[in-house]
Parts: sequence; C-alpha cells; structure tokens
Amino acid sequence: MANMPSTPSPSRTTCGSLLRELQIIWDEIGESDSDRDKMLLQLEQECLDIYRKKVEKTRKYKADLHQSLAEAEAEITNIVSALGEHASFSRGRGTLKEQISAIKPILEELRSKKQERIKEFSEIQSQVVQICAEIAGNGQSSLSSDPQVSESDLTTKKLGELKSHLLELQNEKIFRLQKVNSHIKAVHELSAVMSIDFSKTLNEVHSSLTDPSGSQSKSISNDTLARLAGVIHTLKQEKQQRLHKLQDLGRTLVELWNLMETSLDEQKRFEHVTSLISSSVDEVLRQGCLALDVIEKTALEVEQLNVLKASKMKELVFKRQIELEEIYNGVHMDVDSHAARQILISLVDSGNVDLSDLLSRMDDQIAKAKEQALSRKDILDKVEKWRYATEEEKWLEEYERDENRYTAGRGAHKNLKRAEKARNLVSKIPAICENLTTKVKAWEMEKGIPFLYDKVSILHSLEDYIVLRQEKEEEKRKLREQKRLQDQLAAEQEARFGSRPTPKKPLGQSTSANTVVGTPTGRRVATPSGRHGISSAGKEHRDGRINNIIPVNYVALPKDDSVSRGT
Repeated sequence: MANMPSTPSPSRTTCGSLLRELQIIWDEIGESDSDRDKMLLQLEQECLDIYRKKVEKTRKYKADLHQSLAEAEAEITNIVSALGEHASFSRGRGTLKEQISAIKPILEELRSKKQERIKEFSEIQSQVVQICAEIAGNGQSSLSSDPQVSESDLTTKKLGELKSHLLELQNEKIFRLQKVNSHIKAVHELSAVMSIDFSKTLNEVHSSLTDPSGSQSKSISNDTLARLAGVIHTLKQEKQQRLHKLQDLGRTLVELWNLMETSLDEQKRFEHVTSLISSSVDEVLRQGCLALDVIEKTALEVEQLNVLKASKMKELVFKRQIELEEIYNGVHMDVDSHAARQILISLVDSGNVDLSDLLSRMDDQIAKAKEQALSRKDILDKVEKWRYATEEEKWLEEYERDENRYTAGRGAHKNLKRAEKARNLVSKIPAICENLTTKVKAWEMEKGIPFLYDKVSILHSLEDYIVLRQEKEEEKRKLREQKRLQDQLAAEQEARFGSRPTPKKPLGQSTSANTVVGTPTGRRVATPSGRHGISSAGKEHRDGRINNIIPVNYVALPKDDSVSRGT
C-alpha cells in the first residue's frame, strides 16, 4: 500500500500546490492526458467565473458607493434647500470611502437639524390645529391625529409665518374665552335676579361651561357663542316680561293701598316690589327680586286686596264726595250735598255702575275742582280784602256817628288809631272794587261762566255795593246840607230872639249797649250766614237785580245719567 502525500496546511495552500497535488492524484488514478486537459480546462473556466463574479461584485460595490455618495450629496442639497440655508458643499478629493466618510458627519448634522425643525413645525401646527378645532367645535376629536408637516419648506420664514398665524389664533382664542366668560357672567346675573338654575342653564349650552374640575377647557366655538347669546337674549326678554308684570302689580298695589288707606307697616311687606315701579330693566340687579315666587305672592296680595276693595268701595266713594264738597265749600262754590249723597246712594245700591270707574271719575273731578279752586284763589283773596274794607267802612260810620268818640275813656286811644287806619282803607275801596271787577270779568270771559260766591254773583254784589255806597254818599250830602240849614236857622233865631234852640239828635246815632264810652264795637265776626250777606243792604235796595243760582250737583255720574253740572 503506497503512502499518501501529506495535505498542506490551509495557511500555506496555494493554487500551485493544489495543482501539484492534483497531478499526483491523477497519476495514481491513471487519468489520461485528454481527461487531464479537460479537467484543467474546466478548472480554469471555474476560476475565471469566480474572478468574474468577484469583479462584478466589486464593480457593483463601487457603483453603490458612487450612488450613496450622490444620494448623500442630493440629500444635503435638499435639506439645505428645505431649511433655507445658504451653505455650500464640495465633494473634495480621495477615495470613495474617504469622500463618504467626509460627507457622513455633515449629513448627520443636517438630518438632526431637519428633525428638530420638523418637530418645531409639528408642535406649532398641532397648536394651530387644536385652536382651529376648538373654534370649529370639535376640539376633542382632533387630539388623536398628528398634523402632517410638509418637509419641502422648513425655512425660518415659513416657521415665522406659522408662528404669526398661531399668535393670531391664540389672540382669537383669548378674545373668545373672554367673550364666553362675559356671557357666562351675564347669564349668572340674569339667573340670580330671576332665581333660575344657573348651572342647568349653562349645561344645556355646553357641558364644558359647568365642569367643576376644570379638566375640560371651556368651549369657545361659534356654536357655543351663538347659543350663549341666544340664552342671554331669552333671559333678558324673560326679565323684561317679569319686570313689566311686577311693575303692573306694584302700581295696582299702590292704587289699592291708597284706596284702602293701608298702613305703612303693611305696605313695607311689598316695598321690594313697589321700589321697582320706576326702575328700568338695566337698573334691576338685586338677587331674587324677579323670582316667580315674588310675582306669585304679589299677585295673590293684589287678588286679596281686590276682594277687600269691593266691600270698602262704598265708603271710599262717599269719602271722595266729602273731599269734593270740602274743596268747593273752601272756595265758596255752591254744592248741594244732600242731593249729591242721594244720587251716590242710588248709584251704589243699584249695582249698575262700576265702583272703580266711578271712583276714578270722582278722582278726576276732584283734580278739576282743585284746578278751579286754584283759579279762584286770587279773586277770593281780593274778595276777602273787599269784605274786610266794607266791614271797616261800616265800623267807621258808626264810630263817626258817636258824639262821645273823643271822650277820654278806656279804649279810646285804640279806637282813634283804628279809625285812622279805617279811613285810609276806605279811601282805597273804589280802587279795590275796580280792580276786583276787572279780575272777575276777565275770569268770567275766560271760563264762560259767572263767578259765584256762596250762590251770589260777585259782579252783582259789587254793583249793588257801588249803588248803595253812592246812595249813602248822597244821604250824607243831604244830611250835611240839612245840618247847614239848621245851623243857619239857629243862627238867625239867635240873632232875632237872643236864644238858641236845643239841637236835635243827629239821625242814626248809635244807642248800642256794646260800646265802650260811647264808641262802636270792633270788627264783626264773620259767620257762615255772614258770607251770604256781603252786600245785604244792597240786596234790600236792589233785590230784583240779583238772580239766585240753582245749586248744582258735583258728584261724578255715569255717562248715561243726565245730571246737571255747574261751577
């Protein structure tokens, strides 16, 4: 058995050693030369294929390196363009691996910068999308998806525009939030005034408006703002309606209180209602003042007072009649009280007249009576002055007829002073009468009715007084002439017979016992009967010239009743 050649170690194995080993094996096998040539040719072909593959692979690797280098350069160019930077890059010299090693750090740095810019864009766009979603009213649904960032334009200019847009949206959000808070405040104030459930009202608009935890941001959408504005409008209308209703009830309360003469303590229970009568809608801010229970309680009080009013209306009607009579009597206007009361009793007992309407018309008539009284005041003052002057004139006549007026005695000094003042006043009587006549005629022309004083025409009284005064003046003149003739006759008798006859007692000498040392008493006290005697003496002389005025009824009557009316 032949010894086998030892196999060389792999570290020293070469193509030549392997070929020699193959020759030895072929020799042992006994391969022919042709087979050996075929095998060698095949072996050579396989070696060429291996080398060819290796070259192709290496060529491809080189192309890949060129491709990687080109892609890196293109990526750098794109990143630089996207970032808006003006940096330039040159490939440089050296092998492909050296060039790739040189460009790799630059590319990594640009990629990092690009990612940071994309992240910044993404954060800003997320905020923009979120605010837009909140304004649109779908803020929660947008949180699940991130916004897409366009990597073609990552310049600082684009970033600045996006930031400006975000700032505008943030300001819009702040404005809307302030508007929402303002609306919420308005809703709260209106709800407080009317005692309406504030939380329930807001929850019907949007649940975020009443979130106590604050985990959910308040809705600022157009829909929320519109609904809040609608709620405020509705609440304002409700407030206005409640205020008008309460004001009407308050006015009715005041009218009923005045009719019923309700005490102030009773009225204070509804002072919070009556204080709103003259208030505008914007002035009503007190909490709960327009609550439904307040309106219901006030309406119940009005209803109860109306029940009481029906039973007391008769008494109120007669009180108004008494007030009307007092006004007319106070200014000396005629009113037939008995007839007026009989008519009122008949109206009230018949039940055919609305007592509230009757009372209202009586109030109107009282107001007219007060106006008439006011229009008569100036003339009445002058009438009183005239009456006083005539009384002083009468006193002065009695005083001057008293022969003992200058006798020293108790009260004589006062009477002298009074006489001096009376003469001064009497001298003004013609001017007083003339002025009073002018005033009365002007009043009668304006009103179209005669001016009566206790059923008597003032003009007739003045005319009678003037005639009476003229008659008195004529009588005084005759007395003076008679006295002159008597004195002349006495002088002639004395001259003829040497004696003087006892003078006769002057006509009209006072013999009243109510004088002090022969002096007439003071001014006559005015009495109701004296009012009708302003010119009683004139009436006696000229009774046919004065027409008595038929008493008129001043009570308020229904329109269908025919009752005469007068001044």
